[in-house]
Amino acid sequence: MSAGLYHLAVGRIDRQGIHREDELYVVLRGQATLTVAGEQRRIGPGSAVYVAAGVEHRFHSVTDDLEVLVVFAPAESTGPLLTAD
Repeated sequence: MSAGLYHLAVGRIDRQGIHREDELYVVLRGQATLTVAGEQRRIGPGSAVYVAAGVEHRFHSVTDDLEVLVVFAPAESTGPLLTAD
């Protein structure tokens, strides 16, 4: 397992790709929408979202600078499985 902080400011584009690992996102601060496999979810402080390995996902519509704790299991590998456009 590995973990880190992900920051996304208002107006920035989330350019992360699809990962080989399962992920757990826990929102520490901010507001946004997270689309996972085509399903949109409004997220804010305290939100926790699981994203299975290989599933397309992206943060967007950030209305307040976003800070998210992200946990990968197993530990994050050297790069994404696929790069999302």
